[in-house]
Amino acid sequence: MATKHEVKCIKKTNRTSAYERIEFIGGINHDGGRWKLSQEAAIEGIENGTWDFFVKKDGVSVDVIVAISAYGNKYLKTKNDGEQPNNLLSLPECP
Repeated sequence: MATKHEVKCIKKTNRTSAYERIEFIGGINHDGGRWKLSQEAAIEGIENGTWDFFVKKDGVSVDVIVAISAYGNKYLKTKNDGEQPNNLLSLPECP
C-alpha cells in the first residue's frame, strides 16, 4: 500500500514546458526531517504504488498525479491543474 506524503516545496527549473518545470518535490517527515525527490523518482514511486503525494490548496488536500504531455513526456501536476502544474509551481522553493 502506498504511503501518503504532503508536498510542501519544489525546486523549479528555468524551463517553460510543463514536463520540465519541476526538478524536485519535497516535504517534511513525521519525525521533522526533510525529504526531497527528483520528479523522475516521484513519478516512479507513484506508478509502482510506493507513494501517493498531495498538496493543500485552501485547506483542502489535492492529489498529485502523473500527467503526460502532448509529446509523451511524464510530469507531475495536481488533479485540479490544467496542462501546467500550477498548484505545485505555487509552492515555495525547497531549502
